[in-house]
Parts: sequence; structure tokens; C-alpha cells
Amino acid sequence: MNDREQAGRTGVLRRMETAMNGHDLDALADCFTDDFHSDLPIHPRRSFTGREQMRNNWAFLFAHVPDLAAEVLQSVTGGDQVWSEWEIHGTTVDGTRYLSRGVAIMWLHEERVASVRFYLDDVDPD
Repeated sequence: MNDREQAGRTGVLRRMETAMNGHDLDALADCFTDDFHSDLPIHPRRSFTGREQMRNNWAFLFAHVPDLAAEVLQSVTGGDQVWSEWEIHGTTVDGTRYLSRGVAIMWLHEERVASVRFYLDDVDPD
């Protein structure tokens, strides 16, 4: 993989991170294909297909955690896959601390996320 391909694969992570931190739902949605599939092995009933459902989920999260901030802690790429470790935190509208950590394994198509296996979950309170 050349440097340009590598930058394209990790670039989607930076675009996602920037969109999440800016609460820019349109920019975040643009990181995903129309037929995006989200697989949540820890919570299988929450798995879904479609960019529109992704938008709905993130619109809810942005409203529920108005100061939401996201950070890619580390990532690796190989072929059309990007493995990334995330931390997402903030304070909910009712004043509760929100903290989620974990790994997302993404498959890309033309520098957009086509599918993901999401292993993020809420961190237990101290």
C-alpha cells in the first residue's frame, strides 16, 4: 500500500472524528456509503443497514450528549480494512457522565465506510 492509499484509509477516521467533534451530521453521514451496514456483535439487536439509520442514531446521540467529543486513540490499516480504537465522552442532558470506549473494524469502499463491526460500549462508572 502506498502513502496515498494509506492516507485515504486513515483520512476517513479523521473526517469522522472532525464531524463528531463538530456535531456535523451531514459531514459524518458523508463518511458512509448509502447501504452502510453496522454490526454490533455485543448487542446484535442494535445492528442495522443504511446511512439514514446511522444519521438517526447520531442525531439522537448529539442531542443526548450536547458536548460529545470523540478521539481516535490508534488505528491500523490493511487492504480495505481500518481497525481503530475510539473514546467518546461528554455529559448527557441530565448531567450524567457519558463515556464509551472500544474498537471499530471498518471495511471501506472508495474512502467511505461500507460496513463496520462495532465493539464500543459504555464504560462502567468509577
